[in-house]
Amino acid sequence: MGYFLFRRTVGFVATLLAVSLVVFAVMNVLPGDPALTILGLDATEDALATLRNQLGLNDPLPIRYWNWITGALAGDFGMSHSFRVPVAGLIAERIPMTLALALAGMVFTIALALPLGIFAAARHGKTADWGVMFLSQLGIAIPAFWLAILLVLLFAVNLRWLPPGGFPGWSDPVQAMRALILPTVSLALVQSAVLARVTRSSALEVMRLDYIRTARAAGLSRRRVLWAHVLPNALVPIVTIVGMQFAGLVTGTIVIENVFYLPGLGRLIFQSISNRDLPTVQALVMLFAVIVVTANFIVDLLYVAIDPRLKART
Repeated sequence: MGYFLFRRTVGFVATLLAVSLVVFAVMNVLPGDPALTILGLDATEDALATLRNQLGLNDPLPIRYWNWITGALAGDFGMSHSFRVPVAGLIAERIPMTLALALAGMVFTIALALPLGIFAAARHGKTADWGVMFLSQLGIAIPAFWLAILLVLLFAVNLRWLPPGGFPGWSDPVQAMRALILPTVSLALVQSAVLARVTRSSALEVMRLDYIRTARAAGLSRRRVLWAHVLPNALVPIVTIVGMQFAGLVTGTIVIENVFYLPGLGRLIFQSISNRDLPTVQALVMLFAVIVVTANFIVDLLYVAIDPRLKART
């Protein structure tokens, strides 16, 4: 177990290092001059040269990378060119919204997809199974942003049950939760469709095993067999998808937050790209990449906790 954890940790750190190199390289080969973006077209050459020197743009790329990565490890991502405040402060201000939206979407996804997947597996080949599979295929085919627009038209414009967008702040929890309902559903329905199909397939594979037939022959009810024996042994592929989906939910907020005008990281990165605010974009892309890599690392560790066969091999 110790060697397995060591190998996974080394791979995790190496992946993050490789990602940081790629992110830095991509951000620094983009055309344009950050100094010109900050000072404007009317800036003099002397002013531009002075600002480039202050920003470290005249330093060699290896030095610039070293300064950026050491600063990032210390929580210093530099100054935002467009907001003129530290990037770390911007991220700290916006990240609660994105995490709340992603966590709410993950809870909604699991609560909807697992029962639907088990329900379809228990009625394999019947009308209910085909109905769940049809709905899941429909959910996969619908883009999240288009679904968000449809939900706004129905529940905000026509029925006026929920707000169409914006966020009132966390001071009023009830209004905050109402504002997050439509974004959460828009973000999670597609993920629920994917997870329901994976849950059904994994459950069907387990249900064909001998010990499931033995449990049924011993007189256990179908409900108990499904939830006490089938689902726990079908968790490995489900956990894989859940880990990937959480990362996808976090990065998916880029679109949803802009549709609903929510003050999260997704809207921040969109604004920063529009303003060519490279320090902010670079920090946010790296943050999203860290979330994805970390989610996969946690999934690797959960494999060992869930599957005793993997634990024996480590």
